[in-house]
Amino acid sequence: MCLLVCMQPARPVGLTMPGAQDGPTLENIYLDCGEDVGASVVLDSAMATVAEIRCPKLRKTQGGKQEKKVIHPYSRKAAQLAREAHKQEKKEKLKTDKALRLSIIGEKLEWFQSHLDPDKIEYTKKEAGELIENYMCRFNAELEQIELQNSIKGRQGRQHGSREAVIKQTIERERQLYEGYGIEIPDIMNRKHLKYFREWDGDLRKLPNIKMKKLSAMDAACSHPEVADMEAKEESNKAEESNRAEELDKAEKLNKSEEVA
Repeated sequence: MCLLVCMQPARPVGLTMPGAQDGPTLENIYLDCGEDVGASVVLDSAMATVAEIRCPKLRKTQGGKQEKKVIHPYSRKAAQLAREAHKQEKKEKLKTDKALRLSIIGEKLEWFQSHLDPDKIEYTKKEAGELIENYMCRFNAELEQIELQNSIKGRQGRQHGSREAVIKQTIERERQLYEGYGIEIPDIMNRKHLKYFREWDGDLRKLPNIKMKKLSAMDAACSHPEVADMEAKEESNKAEESNRAEELDKAEKLNKSEEVA
């Protein structure tokens, strides 16, 4: 049995296929096949050769990996990659800003915690105002050192000028807050909140559990012992009312469960 295969891959006009002169062709191939199985194997091999001629593989580099396809700068793929990179940069910026903000709040709380009076179970607004005044004077020693270094004769220019400017801006901003709507500090005027704040271990993840409160200079100046006692009594009454409400709810749920049983 003889099988004649006359196959020639179509070529575009003006386009020369790689290996067209030296590569294998399938023109006038005569196969002398004794069995149908052998003819099928030979025919499959011939079809594979045609596929290699029509669709040449990508070139491989020295490492054996295929070369990456170059992305056009004005293509949709390039625009997609640019959007993804911008989104990732925005996430990283938000993450960095949040970490910086938490770090500043943590330093502030650590200062107040280290300057608490161990004998006090709660502070009045006047005492809290005095603590805030001490907090805003925390840079005095550093400013004195900078001023001392700049007072030395023979120095050209002002040393640590940028650090001095940042400190003064921070103090001015805190002073404006304290004399205006108030500066935010831990709620040391409440006995329960003060106890929790004393036990804080400095973990920034626990900051949402620390109760904060704004206090202004006017609040601290108008603070009187009688007013502080009245506020403490009101807070204790509110706590007792909330506890009673919780107990009533529990009793009602218990009665309903007994009725159902």
